[in-house]
Amino acid sequence: MELVERYSSFMGSNDSYDEADTVIVGVPMDFTVSYRPGSRFASQVVRNVSYVLEEYSVYLDRDLADYKYHDWGDINLPIGNVPASLERIAEVSARLCNDNKFPIFVGGEHLVSYPIISEVYKKHPDLVVIQFDAHADLRVDYLGEPNSHATVMRKVCDLIGGRNLYQFGIRSGTREEFTYAKASTNMYVDQVIAPLRNVIPGIGGKPVYLTIDIDVVDPAFAPGTGTVEPGGISARELIEAVHLMRELNIVGMDIVEIAPAFDQSERTALLGAKIIREAILGCTRPNP
Repeated sequence: MELVERYSSFMGSNDSYDEADTVIVGVPMDFTVSYRPGSRFASQVVRNVSYVLEEYSVYLDRDLADYKYHDWGDINLPIGNVPASLERIAEVSARLCNDNKFPIFVGGEHLVSYPIISEVYKKHPDLVVIQFDAHADLRVDYLGEPNSHATVMRKVCDLIGGRNLYQFGIRSGTREEFTYAKASTNMYVDQVIAPLRNVIPGIGGKPVYLTIDIDVVDPAFAPGTGTVEPGGISARELIEAVHLMRELNIVGMDIVEIAPAFDQSERTALLGAKIIREAILGCTRPNP
């Protein structure tokens, strides 16, 4: 069985893997979700709706036609086997790092970020992680299980050090999670744009991995997610936040927790596709 299998592709992604600077990979895993499953189907739907969008960004005055990016496909995962799936995700991430690609992963539940970040951290030991999310994801375990979408950022803290994690838009979690965050991470409750502007100068040229849980956005704009949390930012604010990332040394990213079945309008998947477009145009380099 192939490690990665291609079904369809993100709009305009015609370059081969070897020629591409940026590689898009789907991660169809939602094995530990605590409420509504279905994010395993996100990558395919995001690809399909991407063709509704233009390849040109009016915000950045840039066009995808000037960039080399490849949609590699979806990782073949053993359904229900969390440890083996995490190993396979890490294997794909390691290859992308070794091949000096800019990776964009489309999940999938948020736990998929951990093996990806683990491999990126091996390449960049001074790595900073920026998280846009409604939930803290700082639990030690969830119902006794340490590998969970609710524990992913605690595992990242154990890996890179809590002070290298910046959390924006958080508006849900346990008392223990917020107590831990106050002592150990850089958490900005219920806000994204204003604190992000203040934080960026201090990060400077350090390598940064960006992880976006779509539920950072209010469900009025992005209802298609597994664990909805009212009171989030607007779709426009998320686009603005991704544009601010242009000031940083972004070395990779993921967008997770899109659950298409819960959004007949497909606006959640469309927002995901638009974020990917803006990230390619804003955080990577055009063809020479």
